[in-house]
Amino acid sequence: MNEGGASALPSATERGSYAIWTHDILRYGDTDRQGHVNNAVFATFCESGRVLFLFDEKLSLAGPNDNFAVVRLEIDFRAELFYPGRIDIGTRVLGIGRTSFRLGQGIFNGDTCAATSESVLVLMDETTRKAKPLAPQLRAWLEERLAR
Repeated sequence: MNEGGASALPSATERGSYAIWTHDILRYGDTDRQGHVNNAVFATFCESGRVLFLFDEKLSLAGPNDNFAVVRLEIDFRAELFYPGRIDIGTRVLGIGRTSFRLGQGIFNGDTCAATSESVLVLMDETTRKAKPLAPQLRAWLEERLAR
């Protein structure tokens, strides 16, 4: 990660700092009493980005008895969203550990960053329900997508 004088990553609020994108729509049911998209829905938008990023059947990033578990999710709300509309979700890899990795995400309405998030995901053995080391194929795939 950015140690030893390495240059800082581009800001999480800049569209150009993400290479992996998906989108979602704003639904009427996403709104709350204030008329804007409810804060809880932002976690769902982050999930949409993570799912697109991690679950490609051709890649099989998780082994047959493995799964990914979100162990930390932090969201910074930066602008309101209103129904109707469409948002873009950018995802980038921020760090890679022995059994986990950290993702950064941005939720954009046009050029406006509505939220940023960071999450930590752990590779979990489905039988033992314990963390396990990242497989070499998964580690290499994540390293290719590491934000620089």
